[in-house]
This record gives sequence, structure tokens and C-alpha cells, in this order.
Amino acid sequence: MSRTLLRGAQVITMAPDRPDTERVDILVDGDRIAAVGEDLPSAGAEVVDFSGRIVIPGLVNVHLHTWQTALRSVGADWTLMEYLTHLHGECVGHYTPDDMHISNLAGALNQINCGTTTLGDWCHNSLTPEHADAAVEGLVRSGIRAVFLHGTPYRAPDIPHPLAEIDRLLDGPVSGNPLLTLGMALQGPQYSSPETAVADFRAAAERGLVASTHQSGGEPSPGWEALRTADLFGPRTNVVHGADLPEDWIRTLVDAGVTFTTTPENELGQGHGIPVTGPLLRLGAAPSLGTDVDTVVPGKVLTAARMALAHQRSLDHARHRRTTGMYADTPSVTAKQALAWATVEGAKALGLADRVGRIAADMQADLVAVDARALNLWPAHDPVATALHADIANIEAVMIAGRWRKRDHALIATGLDDVKDRLRESGERLLHTMRESGGTQD
Repeated sequence: MSRTLLRGAQVITMAPDRPDTERVDILVDGDRIAAVGEDLPSAGAEVVDFSGRIVIPGLVNVHLHTWQTALRSVGADWTLMEYLTHLHGECVGHYTPDDMHISNLAGALNQINCGTTTLGDWCHNSLTPEHADAAVEGLVRSGIRAVFLHGTPYRAPDIPHPLAEIDRLLDGPVSGNPLLTLGMALQGPQYSSPETAVADFRAAAERGLVASTHQSGGEPSPGWEALRTADLFGPRTNVVHGADLPEDWIRTLVDAGVTFTTTPENELGQGHGIPVTGPLLRLGAAPSLGTDVDTVVPGKVLTAARMALAHQRSLDHARHRRTTGMYADTPSVTAKQALAWATVEGAKALGLADRVGRIAADMQADLVAVDARALNLWPAHDPVATALHADIANIEAVMIAGRWRKRDHALIATGLDDVKDRLRESGERLLHTMRESGGTQD
């Protein structure tokens, strides 16, 4: 198997037993990290000099509706209700399997380009098995690590998740691929009857799958209590948004090990409610991050991390001034915490904490090299803050499972011009269907 030795970089391992940053070597053997330490032997390994770079764990985008990639930016000025009306009311039924494939392929490639190595693909437009298979194939072709969270378009509250399709995917398209994991994108307790929510979450638990569900702005519906009574909340439960959930419910879910994913740019812009970051931090927990919908916001996890950080600091500063009449003299949240949300917490939310999110021996070799020599980052006095402040142009290299997917600031992928042409054609056709329905203006 191939061996690669990364030498000369400032390394942010995100491991709890190591310094925030250190100048150490990383030895990659096959798809795993073999060792992290000073002056590792280079025998039999390709040596890569990353002097002037910062190496971080691969970023984790826990929540992206990748199937919407072809409709980028059409909803930049949509409210949440407009998004639900135009995208889910007028457009979803016009998607073909080819539309699903090209959006997932292009969207996943873009995530790699941004430094994301693990993607939670919340695919709630699996109209048919062919649609689901095409979406999965798009992920496979991109080379990204992904949890394919199978979902369907919104349906009546008493209609359960199609479990035959879950079992088919487990036995077929997802099985045997070390970069793919299956999960369930459920309507969940907020949008299902209590009986249906219990049946769906129990089915996920019986299969050992992550069960992810949306919840935005408002009091929990009766389905939440039904799930609590059935003891179905746990570490493989993921709540997306969680905006405006009462703090007693957040405490109940945190105590049960439930993970939360905030998508701050979309939540703040579309009106989901106040991001759940603050209530989690007050309980000693932390969010993971997603970018949600390319139709509305760009898919950059580091941007989401900075927005979540800045928004929470703003709330905390305002609270401090109200209670003391003075400015706070210390920050309430740190850059390292925000970087952890995009790495460690993301891996935890997707059930992959034993494989990704940290740089340590025996973990998967999912790594990102940030070029800290660039004018917008130099001089890199604080490597953690520098990594958090990086943009796409600073993401020099991306490795997934020991294989380079980006080097020298360029994706390693064939046929990108064809991918872009197919994505444009798909988007134009889908946009035309919305225009005919009166959803958008020329």
C-alpha cells in the first residue's frame, strides 16, 4: 500500500491530549494515519514538504441538500416559506435521476474543493429507487466520504418512511463502499404523527443508523414526547436546526446524547429562528455545522463556523452589557471551539467519530492543507485562527482515505467541463419548471 509522509507543516490535530498546534510529521499508510510525531522515518514513503502550510482534519459538512446544487443562488432572497413553496411545492417532482446524479456529483466536488472531506447528504428528494441510486453514484464518483441520509419529499404525517428502500440500499448501492454510510433523513416528530415518528425512529435504531430530522422555530409537537416515552433519543439521533426549542427540551436531548447541527447562514437569513449554539454551550455541549442549501447560501463550512462564532459572541456580548453595563473582557467562544464544530462535532453527529474529525494514529487519513503563505493569511501568528479564516483559495490540498483529491490548489478530477455543462443544463430546465409555475421571475 502507498505511504506518504507530510513534513514541515503546523498541525492542528484536534486531539484532546495534544497541543492546539504543533510542528509534527504525519505518516499516512494506505487509507489510515500510521503515526503523528517529530522526525518520523521516511523510508518507503513519498515525502511531501508542507512548510508554510497548516494541516487540519478534513472538514465535516453534516447537513447539505446536495440534490439542489443545480439551482444555486436562485433562492438567495427567499424566506423559509418561499423556499418551501418554490423548491418543495413546485420543483421537486420535476427532478429526474440524471438531475440527482449531476447535482450530487458537482455538489460533492465543490465540497472537496472547499476542504470538506465528509458530507452528510440529506437527500429528501429520493422520488424513486432510481433517483436514490443516481444520487449515491454521484457521491461515489466524486470521491468524497459521505453519509447518504435517505429521505423522500414531504408527505402526509401518517405515512412512514419507506423501509424497503432503506434495506435495499443497505444490501446494494451503499454496501461494500468504505467511503459511504447509510442514514435516514426522517420527517421526524415535528412533521409526523406520534405513531409514525416512533415507528421511523425505531426502524433506524434497529438498523443502527443515524436518524436525522429537521426542527425549526416553535414548540415541539406531540411526536417529541412520544419518542421520549419510547426511549428512542440517543447518540445516533441528529436534530438539524433545533431553533427556538425550549431549553428544557434541549437539556433532555443533550442528556440522551442527541447531536445538533446548526446551519447559521441559512437559519439567520431565512427565518428559522435563533441558532441553537448558545443553549448547547450553556449545557456543556456543542453544535456541528452544515450549509443546508446551495439554492440560498454558498456551501462553505468554514464560513458557517465563522458565522456561528460571530453570532454567538454577539449575543453573549449583548447579554453581558445588559447585565453588567460594561463590555465583556474575555471572549465567550474561541476560534478552536468553532473549528471543533466543523471537525470533531461533525464526525460525532454523523456517527463517524471513530474514523474522522481528528488527526491521530489509526484514524482515516482525511486531511486538509491550508496554504498560510497567501497574502490574506500571512503572517499566520495563530494557526488555529488562520485555519478558521481560510477561504477556498487557501485550500491547497485535500486527502480523503489516503488519496489526494486536491493538490496544488486544483481538484484532481476528470471531465470538470462536462460536469459544469450538465449542471447548467439541469438547472436551466428545473428553473424553467418553476418559472412556468410562477415561482420565480425572469
